[in-house]
Amino acid sequence: MSDTQQRIKEIEDEMARTQKNKATMSHLCMLKARLAKLKRELITPKGGGGGGGEGFDVSKTGDARVGLIGFPSVGKSTLLTKLTGTYSVSAEYEFTTLTTVPGVINYKGAKIQLLDLPGIIEGAKDGKGRGRQVIGVGRTCNLIMIVLDCLKSLEHKRIIERELEGFGIRLNKKPPPIIFKRKDKGGLNFNYTTHVKPTQLNEEIVKSVLQEYKIHSADVRLTGDATVDELIDVIEGNRVYTPCIYLLNKIDQITIEELDIIYRLPHCVPISAHQEWNFDDILVKIWEYLDMIRIYTKPKGQIPDYNEPVIMPRNCTVEDFCNKIHKTLVHQFKHALVWGSSVKHTPQKVGKEHVLLDEDVVQIVKKK
Repeated sequence: MSDTQQRIKEIEDEMARTQKNKATMSHLCMLKARLAKLKRELITPKGGGGGGGEGFDVSKTGDARVGLIGFPSVGKSTLLTKLTGTYSVSAEYEFTTLTTVPGVINYKGAKIQLLDLPGIIEGAKDGKGRGRQVIGVGRTCNLIMIVLDCLKSLEHKRIIERELEGFGIRLNKKPPPIIFKRKDKGGLNFNYTTHVKPTQLNEEIVKSVLQEYKIHSADVRLTGDATVDELIDVIEGNRVYTPCIYLLNKIDQITIEELDIIYRLPHCVPISAHQEWNFDDILVKIWEYLDMIRIYTKPKGQIPDYNEPVIMPRNCTVEDFCNKIHKTLVHQFKHALVWGSSVKHTPQKVGKEHVLLDEDVVQIVKKK
């Protein structure tokens, strides 16, 4: 066990021994902050030991990236082959995939890159089984799909969640409602904008956490109720908030009663990769969780191009759309004509700030 892992264990033991009450709250929060700093050292050790590694650096292509993560031999390679037509070695024994294998899903005009990542094991975040490289690629994904064997314990789900959590990936969570800004002087300015007083953070707790990071002056503003862990996440500044779908594979080998229980799990799609069951549900969920929209272009005097939509994130503006087509287009922009559900009249003249909706048709009018 390394020195860092030993210190982590000592702090975790101290936290377990300490009673939780008002008198010990600041001390426990300080220990949580110290623990987060040590775990950061473990993830990115001095000397750059957490790099991608051979076979893990895959160029990001298409409109979005989706990663398949799971224990060995749960059906990830079969899924990639069936969904994309890209061959990935699969077998009944473990660790058949040793590098990242990419494929492409074409759905609703979008090109979605699907990555078959090598199986991870418990302790992956600490570097076991090349776990850092696998989870490091997971951090670059717009969506993570955790593949589970429904014949095995759901404890596997909790283990993978812990591994990803330990690497700074927050699954199906939104960024904390905390605005944090360091200052050179002026001390701590702590306030909140909500009508309800925060239940878990106060000025004393925030100050004790900041002191552990040697931050003596900062603005901390809460726009909602937040926890100490969320405050630490904001201070660390290296967390990613990624949507996640759980694919419970091999449902062709369980009973109807067991399948009913699986359907009650949130963010879950029961599937059979071998039988290709529920593949349509996977694609629908991927599109829903990526939260993308299709925008159709219309050249002047021509019909809209419905074959190749421009894929954009939801709540994008006309300016975002221009930048996606070409970065110089926004400088030539005069106005846009929009047909679709985002406007009251068709066509309607709009400016760069107009928010587009799914399947809008846009014609850009340039300055003369």
